[in-house]
Amino acid sequence: MLLVVLAFAVLMLLGMPVAFAIAISGALFFLQNLDLPTTIPVQVTVSQTQNFALLAVPLFIIAGNVLNRAGITARLLALATVIAGRLRGGLAQVSVVLSALMGGVSGSAIADASMQARMLGHEMVRRGMTRGFAAGVLSFGSLLTPVIPPGIGMILYGSIGQVSIGRLFAAGFVPAALLWVALAAAIAATARVRGYPPERTAAPTLAEAAGALKGGIWALLFPVFLLVGLRMGVFTPSEIGAFAVVYAVLVGAAIHRELRGRSFAQAMEQSLTDVGAVMFLIALSAIFTYGIVLEQIPDLVSGALTAVSEDVTVVMALIVLFVLAIGFFVDATVLIIMLTPVFLPLVRSLGGDPVHFGLVFIIAATIGNFTPPVGAAMYAVCSILRVPVGEYTLESLPLLAAVSAATLLLVLAPGAVTFVPDLLFGPG
Repeated sequence: MLLVVLAFAVLMLLGMPVAFAIAISGALFFLQNLDLPTTIPVQVTVSQTQNFALLAVPLFIIAGNVLNRAGITARLLALATVIAGRLRGGLAQVSVVLSALMGGVSGSAIADASMQARMLGHEMVRRGMTRGFAAGVLSFGSLLTPVIPPGIGMILYGSIGQVSIGRLFAAGFVPAALLWVALAAAIAATARVRGYPPERTAAPTLAEAAGALKGGIWALLFPVFLLVGLRMGVFTPSEIGAFAVVYAVLVGAAIHRELRGRSFAQAMEQSLTDVGAVMFLIALSAIFTYGIVLEQIPDLVSGALTAVSEDVTVVMALIVLFVLAIGFFVDATVLIIMLTPVFLPLVRSLGGDPVHFGLVFIIAATIGNFTPPVGAAMYAVCSILRVPVGEYTLESLPLLAAVSAATLLLVLAPGAVTFVPDLLFGPG
């Protein structure tokens, strides 16, 4: 298995697409074990796509792209300005709130970071912010997007680990609020030193607040409807994905009336690209995962960690630190797919809550999207704003420290994560 891991690392460093690096390195495992049937790689790849729960992934991707084409983003930007416009840091603070509001729409940190970089990035620079700081805020701010339901990472983790997706959705709200506070504090501290002013000096009038809320209400209700549908047993996670698509089309075509033939076709085209990339990665990861299970890697990892401590909090903290470190080199989706079957059984055996672990694990894995050398969201934002990676990295250090500290704090406070799921669904 060591050769497989080394091959994966080398292929990643050479710049090979992640899906192919996983498939090729996974295939080496079967070349080393000639007694295994050669049909297994094909069988596990196909069977991986037959998981009914994963049907929610393409459906939520389609719903997010349709909502983005339905005029939701501009309305949420107005609402975000009302909420955070008076905080020190101006558009930087507004962008973080917008990411939180967009969580129920896109579900993808990379998509949100790219969109906001085009919408707000150059305007932030024109208002006096350095390009590196603007890029760092837009990148790390999008961490809130996959934490608010319906995050794709939650669906993957829940499907692989047999964890209630409804409870995972409900668990995201308090962690998202904590991450927002951490980022807002880091931005405000930087803004105070550099003299970045608030976006607005006067408090919004009641009419402004009501108008902004009215404009964004259908996006805000989206995750609420998802949770209510799951809680009442009206939908399964897969069925609620279909509801999300219908909801997005109705909002765009009948309520906002901005979803027309051309914009709908563009949403479908973007969805094909996004769904293809995600599902191709999920399918090929089965080859790698098969070797991990067969070699009993979860048992080896469990033994190593429990040798350090058998306290579930200590073990979870070690896992978070490990995921933060490896996230510098491996994509978040890959980490969730490959490491869930490794770490989740260990946490369960020590009495840990799988929903609590899932949220902190997903957050820690997603942070890797914003760090060099392979952070996808980082490269997307840096390319749009033409920022050198070195400048981005230096300017982002306070933001990285803030979200890492918030993640470790969540490890110590399981009740903050499980409070909403227990309230809606009963004790887990």
